[in-house]
Amino acid sequence: MGNNGTNIGTEELAHLEMVSTIVHQLTKNLSMEEIEESGFANYYVDHTVGIWPMAAGGIPFNSCEFQSKGDAITDLFEDMAAEQKARTTYDNILRLVHDSDVCDPIRFLRAREIVHFQRFGEALRIVQDKLDSKNFYAFNPEFDRCKN
Repeated sequence: MGNNGTNIGTEELAHLEMVSTIVHQLTKNLSMEEIEESGFANYYVDHTVGIWPMAAGGIPFNSCEFQSKGDAITDLFEDMAAEQKARTTYDNILRLVHDSDVCDPIRFLRAREIVHFQRFGEALRIVQDKLDSKNFYAFNPEFDRCKN
């Protein structure tokens, strides 16, 4: 995948920055009453209103979110699944939120996830085309060689 994979990775970090900026803008001026009434108090105790990546259910982000097996086919399917999960998350946000200052950048991010899914799909097709099509699930092309 080369440079395209690097570009997508760089763009994903920019997505994190955009979402973090939205969250910061929405929370930076909260009063203590708003923090308590919104259910934000537990988060506030640990992080004040600093940005700390976590799932909506409260599970902190960790490196377990990144999966890599060292097998091109497996890893590309993982990448594609991650893009679809991000798109679904953005869909859910758009159903819940109606503020255009939030929705407009979320729509942009959603569109980029679709493009990334397509690029990873193209990469998967390229990898599969270069392998023995009768055998591409039977070995790890990074290490194993087809024995004829």
